[in-house]
Amino acid sequence: MAGEKRKDFNAMLRDGKDMPKFQVLTDPKSIEKYGGSNMFFAPPMDYDRVMSRIPEGKVITVGKIREFFARQHGADFTDPITAGIFVSIAAWASEQRDGEKTPYWRTLKAGGELNEKYPGGIGAQREKLEREGHTILCKGRKNLRYFVKDYEMALFELDEGMEE
Repeated sequence: MAGEKRKDFNAMLRDGKDMPKFQVLTDPKSIEKYGGSNMFFAPPMDYDRVMSRIPEGKVITVGKIREFFARQHGADFTDPITAGIFVSIAAWASEQRDGEKTPYWRTLKAGGELNEKYPGGIGAQREKLEREGHTILCKGRKNLRYFVKDYEMALFELDEGMEE
């Protein structure tokens, strides 16, 4: 995100943007791609609430959070674009807060990949995860990408009865 120092991410986090809401897709290619037509949009604060519950030593992926929201609301899937944006907003909002922090570094991209858009980039997320006992792997030769080794073994299971 550009201009992080000038933005109020906590205000963005609190802005529900008329969410939660649903949208019905009609494009056959999109329906096939996402496995259904009933798309759910969760507000930014919902992502922060879930991310706040991931305990030390555990991780979660954005995809697992999206699946959880879809199940909770009877949707086929949760919008992936807003999910990525709202996870980043939650991370930056946490950095701007003086009080309770959200352990955003425990939320990974698909396949256990670290998120370069978090505060401090890959380096800061890597340091926090290694401090919690995770091993970080580097993959690639030119376009280096970083992953939590065996992240599946540390995945936090979101309880169906978990309040939002």
